[in-house]
Amino acid sequence: MANPTPGTNDWLDQVVEETIDPDRPIIDPHHHLWKRRFGSNYLLEELWRDTGSGHNVVKTVFMECSAFYLREGPEHLKPLGETRFISDLASISAATQNHATVAGIIGHADLTLEQQNLIELLEQHKEVCAGKFRGIRHAGAHDSRPDDLFIPGQAPKDLYHKHTFRTGLKLLGSMGLTYDAWHYHHQNSDFIDLAQAVPECVFVLDHLGTPLGEGVYRNHREEIYLNWKKDMQRLARLPNVCVKLGGLAMPDNGFRWHQSQKPPSSDEIIAKHERYYLHMIDCFGPERCMFESNFPVDRLSAGYHTLYNAFKKMTLTFSEQEKHAMFFSTAEKVYSLTD
Repeated sequence: MANPTPGTNDWLDQVVEETIDPDRPIIDPHHHLWKRRFGSNYLLEELWRDTGSGHNVVKTVFMECSAFYLREGPEHLKPLGETRFISDLASISAATQNHATVAGIIGHADLTLEQQNLIELLEQHKEVCAGKFRGIRHAGAHDSRPDDLFIPGQAPKDLYHKHTFRTGLKLLGSMGLTYDAWHYHHQNSDFIDLAQAVPECVFVLDHLGTPLGEGVYRNHREEIYLNWKKDMQRLARLPNVCVKLGGLAMPDNGFRWHQSQKPPSSDEIIAKHERYYLHMIDCFGPERCMFESNFPVDRLSAGYHTLYNAFKKMTLTFSEQEKHAMFFSTAEKVYSLTD
């Protein structure tokens, strides 16, 4: 009998664990929804299978992923197709009992657009999301060797330094919208400069700054880790930056669970990841940290249930107030998710 394919339900179901702290309310501030990627759909049914696997996930935040774009009309307005589609799913989730509610939506906009076009897009995002629109992600991820990566970033080189991009960020800040950032570890210095240059905008660093572990980075994990630690210490000095704790099980991080016969247990996740998480919490404090699933991307490597068990085990010695911040209240505050 052939081994189950990594990322599938059969593969993930090989690891069964008792739920730790099952009553703790959780906001998952970072997941995607799409059709026909990595060989399958990930919509409400699939999301609810994961969020309902034992932990008390009550709200989530959808993160843009270039899905469901409009096929016609002005180029700068095509991302509206995604927010409109997700807004409809969010309404369904709000009307369905005993499942996590998609309470916030992060859309996409090209922040280098002319101001008139950018304002038009942002206003329409707000309108179609019916009160759930919270911000923008215009990813800055760029690497000189994209062919080495499983999910290569599509951003142009030096996006963070473009004057038009920074002007767009200032507009986000003036409108009370957040900016989610995804880039690679070797871009963290550029991100620090960016966040320092636009203090009026709230920045959310996704995926711990994505320390890469494949291609030319494969044999340099310790060197990358030490430089990453210093970058995070510097970044934490900026009060307009908060961070998401997660996304470290992506294939490009180099832990290669997506190639294993079985997914990792929570203890195996901790053995590889804990030092990253605890360093981030030490730098930023629980009040600026929020645990994220980054599903279904991290689902290629680990199960939702075991991932959140790992998060809870990592923070067993923290106070109740600190735990509540990292699992719920930081996300609630940053993304204005109060009922």
